[in-house]
Amino acid sequence: MYERKQFDEELTELKTKLIEMCCLTADMITKAISALIRLDRNLGKSLAETDKKVDDYEMDIEKRCMRLLIRRQPVAKDFREISTALKMITDIERFGDQAADIGDLVATMPGDTYIKKLEHLSAMGTLAVRMVKDSVRSFTENDASLADEIIALDDEMDDMFLKVQQELILLIEQDGKKNGDQAITLMMVAKYLERIGDHAVNVCEWTKYNETGVHQKF
Repeated sequence: MYERKQFDEELTELKTKLIEMCCLTADMITKAISALIRLDRNLGKSLAETDKKVDDYEMDIEKRCMRLLIRRQPVAKDFREISTALKMITDIERFGDQAADIGDLVATMPGDTYIKKLEHLSAMGTLAVRMVKDSVRSFTENDASLADEIIALDDEMDDMFLKVQQELILLIEQDGKKNGDQAITLMMVAKYLERIGDHAVNVCEWTKYNETGVHQKF
């Protein structure tokens, strides 16, 4: 009984660390979008330092997973839960990478004013934060139905990406010399946000694997 209690405590602590890591990356995305809207180059540049903290979380959680696997030698559902967490941290770390990449793009954004309104990019950022938080929550709360909701939201993210892409292509066609550099940079921002959605879907796939034992790609 003591061994089981200790195992459960360590597993709970592991999930707490996952949530902390997730919240840190979600905050990075929020700041990246804020930096973009305000064209705050310094805030954008600062996200690279925060990303190092995300990397530290990844290493810490990986060590915790390995300790649980080696010392506790879990079987069946317990083993699957730990191995799932081990796989998920790669995608969670990518959330931070993409946010830092957006920050870098803001820091080097061509021009001092925007060539278009950023409502779709802002909406993509809001959706990305939701997908990040709820994808990890679906795992920590063993909620496969929430995972399904987030997987479905990726279609919305893809649709917004296509809208941004079409708008920017039109601006390049209208005046590529004037709009080209910034349009390409904004296109990259949109692509990074779309990738965050993809990684959130990956996390949800692992949640569903944890519940069913079957890894299905969506």
